[in-house]
Amino acid sequence: MALIGKLVKAGLDITSKLTSSEESPQHSQEKQLKELLSQAKNTAFGKYYGFEDILKSENPISSFRKEVPIFNYEQMHEQWWSRQERFEDITWPSRPNFFARSSGTTGNSSKRIPITDEFMATMKSVGTSMVNSLHEFDFPESLFESEVLMLSSSASLDQNVQGFQEGEISGINVSNFPDWYDIFYRPGKEIAAIRDWDERVEAIAEQAPEWNIGAIAGIPSWVLLMLKRIIARHQLNNIHEIWPNFQVYASGGVAFETYREDFEALCRTPITILDTYLASEGFIAYSSRPDTMSMKLALNHGYFFEFIPFDKRGINESGDPLSEPLVLGINEVEVGKEYVLLLSSCAGAWRYVIGDVIRFESLNPPQIKITGRTKFFLNVVGSQLSEEKMDKAILELAGYLKTTINEYMVAAVKNDQGDYIHQWVLVSDVKSEGLAEKLDDLLKSANKNYTVARSKALKGISVKVISKEEYTAFLAQTNRKGGQTKTPKVMKEEKMKTLLEFISQP
Repeated sequence: MALIGKLVKAGLDITSKLTSSEESPQHSQEKQLKELLSQAKNTAFGKYYGFEDILKSENPISSFRKEVPIFNYEQMHEQWWSRQERFEDITWPSRPNFFARSSGTTGNSSKRIPITDEFMATMKSVGTSMVNSLHEFDFPESLFESEVLMLSSSASLDQNVQGFQEGEISGINVSNFPDWYDIFYRPGKEIAAIRDWDERVEAIAEQAPEWNIGAIAGIPSWVLLMLKRIIARHQLNNIHEIWPNFQVYASGGVAFETYREDFEALCRTPITILDTYLASEGFIAYSSRPDTMSMKLALNHGYFFEFIPFDKRGINESGDPLSEPLVLGINEVEVGKEYVLLLSSCAGAWRYVIGDVIRFESLNPPQIKITGRTKFFLNVVGSQLSEEKMDKAILELAGYLKTTINEYMVAAVKNDQGDYIHQWVLVSDVKSEGLAEKLDDLLKSANKNYTVARSKALKGISVKVISKEEYTAFLAQTNRKGGQTKTPKVMKEEKMKTLLEFISQP
């Protein structure tokens, strides 16, 4: 294995030198769009919107924007994707073999995203680029001699009546791993196929001493629970007692910062945190440089990106795009500004609103951070609280209380007098007395719009605290437990009432 580590690290060094020069972002994106249009020009979607004529135009990007409307999931599914289950060549050539069920954080039910062979290839391609970027981090050879633990959703997929296989994207990826991945992939396909989350984690904990884990990938909340279960089962002081080569954690799915302190408490030595932007719609960005949580946008991997300013030029107060929003290309965005991401891809998504808000941290190369979801923007009465600002306030509150708060939920609800208040539910071990006043003060100091709202239509806030056990029990009741499941931080009033009813039960 020592020889393998040397060879892998040397290979990354060579690959880095060979790929050091890249095309300009604008040229890369023009080429990606042309390739996508060319491949899909004979589909029903391509013929309806005149892809062949767009390709012949002097400015394909401009023509594409003019001819093809912006789609949200409901529009894309109802008008096009639902037909791909019965017919070929709808939004992409042939028919997809898989449909990915998203975690449904912005809606009442899961979305179903078509997964094509070409799309699966792009996921592997971006993953390879991420591995190649490890050259920049100068990791020791021992990392490349160890194994990778991927905490995915179940790799046991459901068979659709139309002949498709369905599951969450991480489970689909794992089920398609080639056999030679068994050399380094853990927990292995057999354990990954266990449907019940608790049984799967118990199986992982049982076999953990047999593995040499150097890197872990998964959503922070569930990875934390897994690590705690391993530590408890084997009576460890920290996870490095069993995995001394554990050096890298690849986060994703949710913002990491509210989990950082708890991760550090489980480790004997510091680990490197990488961020990933891996959604059901694509592997969109990844950490490629040390000492930053910014992510490199995947501009050369089968995706074409557009950007709607996350302000009055592009978005209404509900977080939805205007009927005619300002749309910008990669050559028109600015550092420090927030945008709603539009995606066109080889899965047959066209000008598709994913629902994420990103901010550019640099332009050469384009590096981004996810600042929240369009529907995680709490603005019912003009408070204009983004997920990033709420995370910051929660971190400050946790620091003040000398504890950690990983998860929280909030909703704008009406009190008995018919006035709006913000109802917060925090997952922690602290007492709730006095928390509302302190959190209110922190939010006021962070956001002038919130301060204005509190002086007018927003009449107060209420805070309830629940334990981690109560939180996971609620997720289990709502079938949102384990793997790649994400819980919305900003809830609708009806969903919050369901949560409050659950935690009020004796």
